[in-house]
Amino acid sequence: MEITVKQEEGRRPISVIHVKGDIDSNTYQQLQAEIDKSIAADIHNMLIDLSEVPFMSSAGIRVLNHTFNELRGTLPQETDEAMKKGLRDGTFKSPHLKLLNPSARVLEVLKMAGVDMFLEIHHAYSGAIASY
Repeated sequence: MEITVKQEEGRRPISVIHVKGDIDSNTYQQLQAEIDKSIAADIHNMLIDLSEVPFMSSAGIRVLNHTFNELRGTLPQETDEAMKKGLRDGTFKSPHLKLLNPSARVLEVLKMAGVDMFLEIHHAYSGAIASY
């Protein structure tokens, strides 16, 4: 797996994490380490570019869930109760973690795991950056 990280400026600083290769039980720790570095650098908005990820296992889903929880803020719309309501009515999406351009196979995995219920999935880089 190859991972590159670059910083972008939307309305807020954003870490763009580009992943090339499978995200599975052999590689997920490498991705988690890069994400943790961004969090340690006080970057709390991330766009994970999945355009070159042909396969994602449940280990990749766990990384996304862990990152979602780490990035959760203290805004009123991010309380447990508000999120549960927003997930039920389809209005909640994380303002901090978003995904870019997953392949059809990875998108199917994300949907089966329900990740698309709480993370925005973008297909254009400029639109994803502008969404922050």
